Amino acid sequence: MAEHAIRALTRVFTDQAPALRGFFARRGANDEAEDLVQETYLRLLRAHQGEGERIANPEAYLYTVATNLAREQAARRQRSPVPLEDVEQVAALMTSPDGVEDATERVQRREHMQALLAGLPTRTRAVLVMQYRDGLTYRQIADRMGVSPHMVKKHVVRGLAVCRRAMGDAK
Repeated sequence: MAEHAIRALTRVFTDQAPALRGFFARRGANDEAEDLVQETYLRLLRAHQGEGERIANPEAYLYTVATNLAREQAARRQRSPVPLEDVEQVAALMTSPDGVEDATERVQRREHMQALLAGLPTRTRAVLVMQYRDGLTYRQIADRMGVSPHMVKKHVVRGLAVCRRAMGDAK
């Protein structure tokens, strides 16, 4: 690859990097934004190195790559379920230890709670795990998920209501 071409691509990237960070942050990739920006640049360089034609519009190419990376990242977030041990920990935190309750009842109650949590929408379950297992505040959860604290509160209220209703029905 010619040195002047690399410099030109680097200049385009340097000019667009802040906008790309914002692009990724607006799509919920706050924690991964910097990594995604760098990956965008690497893909731009790789495409230019290839045997194919020269990239006619590097800026447009950057945003095409960024859009694809944002989609890939969103798909990964959707696919990654909350691990079973996280569900178990939330279930343990939400059930109060009863001194009189025997081991069999505790196991049944925990299994019931796990089934309840597994039936919750992915985002609601993730919010409950982050709040009860990780001890995060609404603001911290909102920042991680790219939503408002009010939306986090809605997920908590919705998830706890489902769990309380089901636990009340089970008694």
